[in-house]
Amino acid sequence: MPTHSPTHAHHEHEHGHGHGPEAAGQEFWDSRYRESERIWSGRPNSVLVREASDLAPGRALDLGCGEGADAVWLARRGWRVTGTDISPVALERAAGHAAEAGLADRIAFERHDLGESFPAGEFDLVAACFLHSPGEMPRERILRTAAAAVAPGGVLLVAGHGGPAPGAENPHPELHFPGPEEVLAGLELAEDGWEVLVCAEHERVGAEADRPGHGYDNTLKLRRLP
Repeated sequence: MPTHSPTHAHHEHEHGHGHGPEAAGQEFWDSRYRESERIWSGRPNSVLVREASDLAPGRALDLGCGEGADAVWLARRGWRVTGTDISPVALERAAGHAAEAGLADRIAFERHDLGESFPAGEFDLVAACFLHSPGEMPRERILRTAAAAVAPGGVLLVAGHGGPAPGAENPHPELHFPGPEEVLAGLELAEDGWEVLVCAEHERVGAEADRPGHGYDNTLKLRRLP
């Protein structure tokens, strides 16, 4: 479930900004995808590349897969991937991109409204990159379900937008962008069951800094202990 203009293309999975809570859900995202033949860059999220490049391939779950760039990147690196999104339009497009890359046999795409249903099984990597949406999306509960789907020894990777740049107007005051410590606390994890590998906020740089009103992103990377 994503939205952006071209300046937002570095965040392949961003789930909805700027259209108001009344526009949330499958109808919103299908309409958003139909606005153009491609609304994302086609490149994987930089946080996924940074944090997953050194992981041994296994089974991966990509939450909010959008047009499939992250899923394709993972599959190219040897992962077997399940990609999920609320929008059938996005999923059809993602499946097409996987087929074009010759990776259709390594990626399964499933439609889920993550507040209502969730892919079955355990995964060595569960990635939720920029899983934001207008309206009533129970993000904390979804992320707790995501954590429960991580296999022993596996990794949970959560990337999200943080607050606006100092002095900048927040164009989406109806949305709350929690910091990494808040995301970690919301997971309600057993302290003896997980290792915190990354819990950090970082300033957006380069082309990503063009996104108005949001000066910071954050990353949470956790390993489930065997």
